[in-house]
Amino acid sequence: MKKFRIAMIAIASIAMLSLSSCKWKPSEEQIKTLEETKAAALSAEKKLAEKKAERQEWEKKVAAKKAELQKVKADKENVQNFQKPAAE
Repeated sequence: MKKFRIAMIAIASIAMLSLSSCKWKPSEEQIKTLEETKAAALSAEKKLAEKKAERQEWEKKVAAKKAELQKVKADKENVQNFQKPAAE
């Protein structure tokens, strides 16, 4: 995540430098653009973390359902084997 944030900041910085002339200080617009870019990067990282957590929850639920399905299949097989008449 830090690499992503650093990359976004670097891209924004390079874009601002390429658009500006040889000034020593960035303009207010450039500072605003940089801050907006940082905010967007942080927001994207937060959303990614939320989605990863959500995915883990769903994977746990799927694993639980698969285990429940296996148990039900085993119970069904036991019932079917119990109901079969003995071969004479």
